[in-house]
Amino acid sequence: MKTRTSATAIFVGIAAIAAGCASMSDQEASQKALELMKTSFSERGQAKLDRLDQDETQKLCSKPPALELSKEVATRIEKANLDSIRYPADGMLLGDWKSGERIAQSGIGKQFSDDPKLPSGANCYACHQLSKAEISYGTIGPSLYNYGKLRGTSEPIQRYTYGKVYNSQAFTACSNMPRFGHNAILTEQQMKDVTALLLDPNSPVNQ
Repeated sequence: MKTRTSATAIFVGIAAIAAGCASMSDQEASQKALELMKTSFSERGQAKLDRLDQDETQKLCSKPPALELSKEVATRIEKANLDSIRYPADGMLLGDWKSGERIAQSGIGKQFSDDPKLPSGANCYACHQLSKAEISYGTIGPSLYNYGKLRGTSEPIQRYTYGKVYNSQAFTACSNMPRFGHNAILTEQQMKDVTALLLDPNSPVNQ
């Protein structure tokens, strides 16, 4: 009953905001909605309220016109996120594909119940097919089976792949893919390992 009451209160609050939107600017309405959401969340473990705070990219992608982004806004988003990518100082972009496969299959990390001292996973299989042997996988993202076999392993492809893992919005504005490096979900070494999983000829992705 407590959950139902809370949900009802949130619904009533949202309805009230919607009713008053005609007299509010977009910024005022967004601020009111954010304040309402923060009253319905409580911090638990590593899940803090600052997760509700949006950066510029998230704000632009949360606006209703995001479904039909103008070329100007899309270019602005991609440029800002491309500039944020930090490639490895040692110049090495490929790690261990076996480690990358474990990372791709792991959904651990960033939840309030997870130990923040332990490494996060990428949970790639939730959205992509990665290997022929995988019988259950998500379809939100495209199949990545034979990713490296089709593209090769040239330096530009390595940089693109690492960059895509680091910050997907640098290449596709308002992508649903997590920004693993930008949001510190994965470490540099983990991103190298995932890049290797996608590109290494011996990886199950390319068999």
